[in-house]
Amino acid sequence: MAKFEPWDPDFEAKVRSSFAKQTAMRTLGAVIGKVGPGEVEIEMPYRADLTLYDLCQREELLTLKLDTSVYSAEVLDGKITRVLARCDKTETIYRVHASVYCDCTGDCRLGLEAGAEFRTGREPRAQYNESLALEKGDKNSQGSTILFTATKHENPIDFIAPPWARKMTENDFLFRKIPRGSYEYGYWWIELGGDRDVIHDNEELRFDLLRIVLGIWDWIKNSGERSDSANWALQRVGMIPGKRESRRLTGAHIQTQDDLTDGWKNRDDGVSIGGWPFDEHPPGGFDDWDQPPAYSKPIKEPYNIAFEALYSANIENLMMAGRNISNSHVAFTSTRVMATCACTGQAIGTAAALCASKKIPPPELRKHHIGELQQRLLRDDQSIRAVGNQDRLDLARTANISASSHLAGADPIHVIDGEVRDT
Repeated sequence: MAKFEPWDPDFEAKVRSSFAKQTAMRTLGAVIGKVGPGEVEIEMPYRADLTLYDLCQREELLTLKLDTSVYSAEVLDGKITRVLARCDKTETIYRVHASVYCDCTGDCRLGLEAGAEFRTGREPRAQYNESLALEKGDKNSQGSTILFTATKHENPIDFIAPPWARKMTENDFLFRKIPRGSYEYGYWWIELGGDRDVIHDNEELRFDLLRIVLGIWDWIKNSGERSDSANWALQRVGMIPGKRESRRLTGAHIQTQDDLTDGWKNRDDGVSIGGWPFDEHPPGGFDDWDQPPAYSKPIKEPYNIAFEALYSANIENLMMAGRNISNSHVAFTSTRVMATCACTGQAIGTAAALCASKKIPPPELRKHHIGELQQRLLRDDQSIRAVGNQDRLDLARTANISASSHLAGADPIHVIDGEVRDT
């Protein structure tokens, strides 16, 4: 864009005029926001999508099929031989042959179609001796959420709720507080569906959640309890419920509360880490207004996620990553968060590449090549506890490290000794 001096009285008009001529920027979805003395705000709502798309395009061996869903799988002798997927927008069916398949669908759709073992609900305490589990198990889960964003403007902006928006009372916010003065993002506790079928009731939940979102915004704007919201307006409302929990595939190992506290230290197949607290939500979500929206118990240190929890117990060439890995419900409440899910994705992506190159299934990789998998992951910047970097080509290991001072137990050599620590 052209450069203008911020003290120019026509600064804003010139900036906006110049931006209007930037067709490339507008093609990328960029929009111009606030313009002030020396300040120009340009928003790119699709920047994340474009960044990911760019990475996909740079990978020559990747075939990207957007808006395409798996709907069937063919299995022979405990192995997936072919997967069928369809893109309704192009009325196209794809038949995918591979040696290894990965289910990152969240709802275990590929595993479901292949006949992989899975579980739902919350196990009873005695099943895995989990102190955080219910005394009696049930079929409930954590619910789904729709979020919204809002923007503060220079002038007051009215909001008129549609007649179908839910009417809020003080009881609704007994345990769900709305901070004063900042309404730009809300709220993770707008949650429903843990006491329903979050998969088959998804469309009903979408609009029930939408009723709550608009009802909450109506309360913020019009109840008189938040007068500082006068200049705020909704910017975006999510239309796809974000599921927390549905099915969980059963792996060669089922992670439990013990695995995430101390049990992981007795295993040699860690391939990624987690550390989020055990974070349970009441199944009714927002409808359970008389309960806190979450019960959280911290975990004392990061833990390893076992490779055996990332491949199916009964389908030999199926791996999984994300919220549908092999967990008890209690363990799931910690591993379900996005960063942890992403790390399991890196783990099985690397494992799948090794399986394909060696022409072996995941159980054989676990049995004979787990060290090679771990070293490959460490080289690619994955974090794994209690597994040291042994890469002879890592020049950092030959460096001399010194520091003018350091804390007890934090020797400078730790920077290059290849051990992942709890920092």
